[in-house]
Parts: sequence; structure tokens; C-alpha cells
Amino acid sequence: MGTNAWILDGQNSTESLKRTSIRQLPVLGDHDVLVQMHAASLNHRDVAIAEALHGLSLEKPVISTSDGSGIVHATGAKAKTFKPGVKILTGLGHGTDGALCTYGIFHETALVVMPEGLSFVEASMLPCAGLTAWNALFGLRGLKGIKEGDVVLVQGTGGVSVLAMQFALAVGAIIIATTSSESKAQKLTSLGAHHVLNYKTNPNWGETAKGVHVVVDVGGLATIGQSLESVRPEGVISVTGLLGDLPGAAQTATLLGCLVNACVARGVVLGSREQFEEMNQFMEEKGVKPVVDERVFGFEVREAYGYMMGQGHFSKVCIQIQ
Repeated sequence: MGTNAWILDGQNSTESLKRTSIRQLPVLGDHDVLVQMHAASLNHRDVAIAEALHGLSLEKPVISTSDGSGIVHATGAKAKTFKPGVKILTGLGHGTDGALCTYGIFHETALVVMPEGLSFVEASMLPCAGLTAWNALFGLRGLKGIKEGDVVLVQGTGGVSVLAMQFALAVGAIIIATTSSESKAQKLTSLGAHHVLNYKTNPNWGETAKGVHVVVDVGGLATIGQSLESVRPEGVISVTGLLGDLPGAAQTATLLGCLVNACVARGVVLGSREQFEEMNQFMEEKGVKPVVDERVFGFEVREAYGYMMGQGHFSKVCIQIQ
């Protein structure tokens, strides 16, 4: 069986993305699931792989993009988790065939049932961005996560930050958000952010935000210094990304910052299957619907990648698969 797919056959940015309608699928293994894909979302990791950033190499051509949603079409003889007709999500590691295809074969352990009440496009942004945001807020062992009245700071308007804001608002937390864009600040406010700080005009935004229970840090070296300024004693900084540039040595923080500020700093890389299922249940119970960028692409994948690389999007860039 063949599939219509976008193949990444090198690491020369979008020039390495090639569309094919003759990609042959392997024989369905005992624990494999054949999925008809309906949507995918782009992550910064997908761009990083295409541009050979952060040491991410590509040893062979693969179907691009890790996160997607679809419907189970058929299952292997010993696959017990899913039945045909079930709506699913998948999030895959780099170096394996991804989600930008009309049909894909995945091991059943790579799939999770899609939350009810969401479109395929909305759901496609959950495997990486959603799970990372959930883990950042609720995933630290020994703590129960955020609660009503806690102060949560999210940085920027990417998928992780916007979803973390939505999850935090659903439990009654107070939201401080940062951005450098007035139009994006208005969007954050319309979604429920209580305070929005412009990190360009207020470079000491951490001091302004002082007293935060949980910081969702997406910038890494460029933001961790201000995150330490903002967090309260016994607060938590969840470091989820490396999106910021390092403007100077003055921004560089060390683990001693946790001692000085009496806080916890933790690295968050996605989360467990159990956390994924907890997040999906929470979304169904609270009626949380992910915010997608107003521009949703068809199967024009190079254009979608370019749009994301331009950094003008809000939340997630998503692709409908036809």
C-alpha cells in the first residue's frame, strides 16, 4: 500500500522537503496500527531537524513531522489497544517516519486515544506541546501541581506556553504572560491572561512578576535569569525549551540560583503515557480546546514550515492532511 507523504531527505531546510505519492508502507506487523492521518502540527524540533540544529542529525530519509491525529484503519494480529474507527494521536521521535502522510503505520505503543470534543487540527498539537505544558504544571513527583489562586508565568505565545496558560486557567490560576508583540498581548488578554509583560520594553520583567509559583520557561539561557528573579521561595521553574538567544553572559544562570532563590528548577521533555492520558481526561472534564493559529494550512508543507520559521504565528501551526 502506498501513501501520499512529505519526505525529509536531508537537512537543507525546506529544500529537503519532497512530496511523494508512491511511498510504500511496510507490511503491518503484529503490534502495528494503520492510521489514516487527518492533521499534523509543527514543532520547533521539526524545524531544527530540517536545519540540522542542536546536533540533530538525519541518517535516512523519513516522513516529516512528529505530531499528528487520525483514525485507526486497521490493526495487526496481536494489537489489542485500538480498534478500527478510533480517533488517535501520535507523537514520534526524530529519525522515524512521522505524521505528514495520508496513511501511516505505527506501533500501538506510539498512539493515544484522542480527547473527545476536539477537531483533528486542534488535537494534533497535543503530543508534544500539550504534554510538555501538562508536565510543566503537574508533573513534578511529590507535588500536586498548581491549584486555584497560584500564580503561573508563561513565556511567549508558542504552543507550550499557550496550552500551559489554558490548563492553568482551567484550575483557577492567575496568569502572567510575556511577549514583545502588542497584537499578541491583546490575544493573550482575550484568552484570559491577567497580566501581560513586554520583555523588550521591560527587560527586568522577572522582578516585575516577583512571587510566581510556577514558571514555564521556554527560552533557556536567554530567559532563565529572569525566571529565577520571578519565582517565589519554594516555587518551581519548569525548563521546557531552548528558543531564546543568549544576548550576553549576564543572563547566564547556574544551579546556585536555585539556592539563592530557594526554588526548584527541573527540565521537562514531553512526559509519560500516564500523564498524556491524565491530560486528555482533564481536557474533556474542563472543556479545554487548544488554540490554533488562525492560519491553518492544507498539504502545502513547505509553506507551513516557512510560516513557522517567520515566527509570526500564535500558538501552533497546523496542517490539514488531504
